[in-house]
Amino acid sequence: MLDSKMKELIAIGASVACNCPCVKYHTGKSKELNIEPELVKQAVDAGKMVRKGAARQMDELLENMSKEW
Repeated sequence: MLDSKMKELIAIGASVACNCPCVKYHTGKSKELNIEPELVKQAVDAGKMVRKGAARQMDELLENMSKEW
């Protein structure tokens, strides 16, 4: 079972990946839970990697689709 700290780190990464402004809430909650800033930074970086990968794949999909227009 995940503890509350791990859940907040996951929420931070997910909110970054989804471009959700709830990242403000989750980073604030991470301070309340005394999560180490380095772990928060790692969660943010993981979210950024997911977001960039998804954006790259969408760009490729749109590029391929545009050949059919």
